[in-house]
Amino acid sequence: MTDTQEAASGFDPVRIGIVSVSDRASTGVYEDKGLPALQDWLTRALYNPITFEPRLIPDEQDRISATLIELVDAGCSLVLTTGGTGPALRDVTPEATLAVAHKEMPGFGEQMRQISLQFVPTAILSRQVAVVRGQSVIINLPGQPKAIGQTLSGLPATQANPAGVPGIFAAVPYCVDLLGGPYLETREDVCRSFRPNNAVRPRRG
Repeated sequence: MTDTQEAASGFDPVRIGIVSVSDRASTGVYEDKGLPALQDWLTRALYNPITFEPRLIPDEQDRISATLIELVDAGCSLVLTTGGTGPALRDVTPEATLAVAHKEMPGFGEQMRQISLQFVPTAILSRQVAVVRGQSVIINLPGQPKAIGQTLSGLPATQANPAGVPGIFAAVPYCVDLLGGPYLETREDVCRSFRPNNAVRPRRG
């Protein structure tokens, strides 16, 4: 069975908002790489058929908040942003995200920084947050495509760290479950998600 056939055999469809926040990319100064990186990773990671809602916007707090509300209202169960999470004056993505939150989910940001600290000490400067708005999860990701993949997938086991480092997406499907969203099913070679045994559906198809 091909991936397309498998996706059509009963996996829940999902609408996902992907938002790249960048003054220069949004005005065409350089090519945006955030949206392609997000779409590529999600397409590889999920069996579910995905409808993407992409947005490329400048570092303007009100504009970011309005975009997140728009995507949630459009039925996106998951919204991922990239960019604008550092300490620079124009970096306001976390503030814009918190402004529309009904609940904050601090564990996501904590884990992203732990992963990034395996590579660069400046990871402590990152301010990514994750929140719930209505029945949607909104997560700020780093701005670099390589870092996006690392924080979503996690790090493989090594001799020094036999357990590896779990990526944040391992917890996303169950979080979406708890909010009443679609049942997300991941490809284990990209990201092994976790659910309590009583929340696991038999594999379909």
